[in-house]
Amino acid sequence: MNLLLQTTHSNLQATIAVTGSKSETNRLLLLKALFPTITLSNTSNSDDSEVMEKALKGDEEIVDIHHAGTAMRFLTAFFAVNEGREVVLTGSPRMQERPIKVLVDALKQLGAVITYEKEEGYPPIRIKGQKITASKVAIPANVSSQYISALSLVASKLENGIELNLVGEITSVPYIKMTLALLNDLDIKTSFEGNTIRVYPAIAVPSKVMVVESDWSSASYFFSLVALADTASITISSYKENSLQGDSALVELYAALGVESNFENNQLTLTKKAKFTPVDVNFELNNTPDIAQTIVVTCLGLGIGCHLTGLHTLKIKETDRLEALRIELIKLGANISVTDETLTLVAATEINHNIKIATYNDHRMAMAFAPLALKVPIIIENAEVVSKSYPDFWDDMAKLGFNETEV
Repeated sequence: MNLLLQTTHSNLQATIAVTGSKSETNRLLLLKALFPTITLSNTSNSDDSEVMEKALKGDEEIVDIHHAGTAMRFLTAFFAVNEGREVVLTGSPRMQERPIKVLVDALKQLGAVITYEKEEGYPPIRIKGQKITASKVAIPANVSSQYISALSLVASKLENGIELNLVGEITSVPYIKMTLALLNDLDIKTSFEGNTIRVYPAIAVPSKVMVVESDWSSASYFFSLVALADTASITISSYKENSLQGDSALVELYAALGVESNFENNQLTLTKKAKFTPVDVNFELNNTPDIAQTIVVTCLGLGIGCHLTGLHTLKIKETDRLEALRIELIKLGANISVTDETLTLVAATEINHNIKIATYNDHRMAMAFAPLALKVPIIIENAEVVSKSYPDFWDDMAKLGFNETEV
């Protein structure tokens, strides 16, 4: 489905409930599989979370997680320690191009039995669940924090817990801290000192309802909409001022792009600053790479430049996000350059109209470019890809007055 997006006004007013965080949901789904006394509330309705839940509850030998990268990493660790269970974990063609070797090697250090069905270092992988007694493992820290979270999540079920030595500069620290905080909420003891994480064994956890906060990555598109609008007041829920999610850095980052944030009763109201004059920005996004796409599109719409760093993990996401951004922004008339870990956009005042934006099976490409319809009519190809993380996105855009026409 290709959607033509356009709007006749630039005054945005709405109250919107955003689905629960995919990041928190997938972590808690795995913990619930390990500790059934947990009850979950406000879970994500995303494709990724549905795939994760189905895999955890099923008993099939072949487990296909489609495009769900988080599920691939977390389930690799889960099945590796699930004694007596043998599965082949696979996914979409793109998933079979996304590396898994760092995590597999770490699990093998602990005694896991995992083999590659096709190409060395990539899914599909065959996992024979083992009782793991080793507890010390070293893992590169600059590839994906999800590898570290995967090991941390299953560690409390290991006889001797785990001691993780993180080698090199640590990527996406907030996501690691989110994982450890969720473990702590369940009375599972952890520590994170220097480059060493320890998770201690736990036989059981208390019966507890875990309420998932709404997704901050999904909130980013509303920050972008408010920044690009003439006037705006959008209230989104449910959000905490002291969030575990790294992308809550949006509050500070978008203050520099003209957006005021106010919290009250687990609701976040975003308003456009009056008489705001945007200027070029320079952001380091090592801890929050998932919002890079949203930010660069916002800057294009505001007619300002940006230099974004800390983006090295974007090359192994649903697509090579840096290259995808470069290609699509050039279509719109942008002057943009990328390296393996940076993106630079030169300020420009003209944006090409009615451009078709390819989404590369990447939900964030579709949603990041959508707010640009406040400036020019734009066509989003394969718009249904948003279901991966935010199935209600187009309905919520319609609530804001956007005209959506299939073309």
